[in-house]
This record gives sequence, C-alpha cells and structure tokens, in this order.
Amino acid sequence: MPTTPGVYIYKNIQSKVIYIGKAKNLKQRVSSYFKPPTILGLKTAKLVQNIASLEYIRVQSEIEALLLESQLIKKFKPFYNLISKDDKSP
Repeated sequence: MPTTPGVYIYKNIQSKVIYIGKAKNLKQRVSSYFKPPTILGLKTAKLVQNIASLEYIRVQSEIEALLLESQLIKKFKPFYNLISKDDKSP
C-alpha cells in the first residue's frame, strides 16, 4: 500500500462494494482495520469479516480524496457507508 492520499474500496466475496473510505495515508488507514476484533468497534469488526478484496485509488491531496470518496459513495451506495450515515442522524 502506498503512503499517499487516496480512497480505499472494500468488496465482499461477490465483488460488491461494501465500504469506501478516504485517507491521507492509505497504508496507515487501511492497516488500522486489521486489529484484533476486541479493539475494533462492533460495526467495524463486522465490516472486516466481510472484506474479500481491496482496491485503492491514489490522489494528489486530501481534498481530492474527500471529493472522490463522496462521488464513489453516491455511485455505489455501499452498505457500511449507509449504515454509518444512518447512525449519525437524530
């Protein structure tokens, strides 16, 4: 994994996009998901159990990563991004 800014895309066993995230350091951010389940939150641990593959897109800046993440979430509507959004609403 590169240490540059970018967007990471997790897919399940059926190659369906289940989560999209952004990072200023892809290697550091992606590795943070792969810790013991007791350290991760319940939703994150469940997400990690469903990851079958990973793709990433490198970009030039954090702003570009933020914009790309937003575009990809709108396009693919990943399950775990939508759950997180729902949990934050009043």
